[in-house]
Amino acid sequence: MLTEILARVSREALQGEGLAGVLQRIVDCLVQRLPVAIASIILLDDDGTHFAQEVSAGELYLLQPAPGAWPLTVGAAGRCARSGQPQLIADVAADPDYVPGNLAVRSEFLVPIRHRERLLGVLNIESTRADFFDAETCAVFEAVADQVAGAIHLARLAGELEAANRKLQQLSMSDGLTGIANRRCFDARLAADWALLGREGGWLALVLVDADCFKALNDSRGHLYGDECLRMLARICAAFAERQCDLAARFGGEEITLLLPGCELYHAHRIGERVRAAVEAADMEHPASSVGERVTVSVGVSAVRPGRDMSPEQLIAAADRALYAAKRFGRNRVAACGVPDVSSDTGA
Repeated sequence: MLTEILARVSREALQGEGLAGVLQRIVDCLVQRLPVAIASIILLDDDGTHFAQEVSAGELYLLQPAPGAWPLTVGAAGRCARSGQPQLIADVAADPDYVPGNLAVRSEFLVPIRHRERLLGVLNIESTRADFFDAETCAVFEAVADQVAGAIHLARLAGELEAANRKLQQLSMSDGLTGIANRRCFDARLAADWALLGREGGWLALVLVDADCFKALNDSRGHLYGDECLRMLARICAAFAERQCDLAARFGGEEITLLLPGCELYHAHRIGERVRAAVEAADMEHPASSVGERVTVSVGVSAVRPGRDMSPEQLIAAADRALYAAKRFGRNRVAACGVPDVSSDTGA
């Protein structure tokens, strides 16, 4: 039975359901395979000064401590953690540190859960029998505690790996300078939104924002100042990605784009105008601009209902045509362009 239990604990550690899920499956396994009233695993916090989490199972209801961490100075579990030694309590009524979890319990055995030199927590087994924990039974639970330590270590490693992968994924989709989404993220979202709205028949709008005379800004004030202006421009544009489905992304160079699912051309044009006005109001100095003394932007807007015989590149091309129209007619303005062969085409 011990071999079976140890193998089962090892399997639970590889399920990849998160630490809490692994621990719950382990204590469930113990109460199913062994005649114990309560089995629980009590974990320490990262500092090793308090118990921070308890997972339990059994035929008896176990009173849980108040929410939050509780110190190692409390209870028999705290004594086990402080001493680093198993604690056999043959008569819970006679133990000065025992904190009742259920009045039907008569005896308790606590084993430190340790991975290498690090104490992770305590395995707690409680019984309604005073004579349950003989030498052989205690040896079983000490072996189980060793296996639980390995399971906790593996579950934490898996959690850390998942967190690291999520961070890497986020970094791979973020622009290092501005902190908003990068071109890779934009391309992925555009493809996903195009497919979804193509099925549902909704609108998709694109607002392309380009800083006016940006090379002259870098030449006159230096690239550090130019970078700071780009970060401000990104923050302004991101503020107009108001819905969860909206996306602000750095399109390339000094161009920032807003991808707006469910937005028609008229509404996208209004958003583009609000972005233009907000940039002008930000009052960023631009002594070398041919437009004025402050940083301004030209904005191109397009919108379409994605269709079977169309491609996302047509939406980008229309916004790009509108952007160049805005620049051609004096900069610091918004122009709109529909996608060819679409009924909402408004021209440049």
